[in-house]
Amino acid sequence: MTTDTSRQLRADAARNAERIQRAARKVWAEQGADAPLEEIARHAGVGISTLYRRFPDKGVLARAALEQCLAEDLSPAQARALEDDNPLHGLTTLIEAALTLAAREHNTLAAARMADSLTADVAAEFHATLAELARRSQRAGLVRADLVPEDLPRFMVMLFSVLWTMDARAEGWRRYVAFVLDALSPTGANPLPPATALLKHPRPDKFPI
Repeated sequence: MTTDTSRQLRADAARNAERIQRAARKVWAEQGADAPLEEIARHAGVGISTLYRRFPDKGVLARAALEQCLAEDLSPAQARALEDDNPLHGLTTLIEAALTLAAREHNTLAAARMADSLTADVAAEFHATLAELARRSQRAGLVRADLVPEDLPRFMVMLFSVLWTMDARAEGWRRYVAFVLDALSPTGANPLPPATALLKHPRPDKFPI
């Protein structure tokens, strides 16, 4: 039987987990992806044993912290993009939302990558939304017809990789988003090489987001 005490313990544990995830994002942003877990526990106001009880290693914590910011920022952006009457505008704003998040959470992504916990399933829903918006844009004549769904995760890999070459907070990535969007335009587009080899090749098993 569930008691008031057990409910309170679960609520306390959930609050501790949320505080630890937010503290991890803050500490990594300020001190870098190699900041020790003890520092994260201190910022969260919990003991290191409490942190390890919920997050047994850095990879588990980095993954959870990343999923927290995806749920708070990227999932709502996906919903708004799908509701946009102009699918190309929705596609554009979603790509920009993803890059904004990746720039802000640059060191959280780095921590997840270092811990080998940044796998493709993290971004599966995001990539599915991109594909749907691209299909709608193609039907509306706003995106070149020879784009295939397998192109989109690779476009995002290219865009996210830009963040590692500059100050992620300076928004220089917007220049490269503009380049990619121009490449998607049907206006003046030259035919692409066939996608046959691309379609047969397995998709990369890891993406930055």
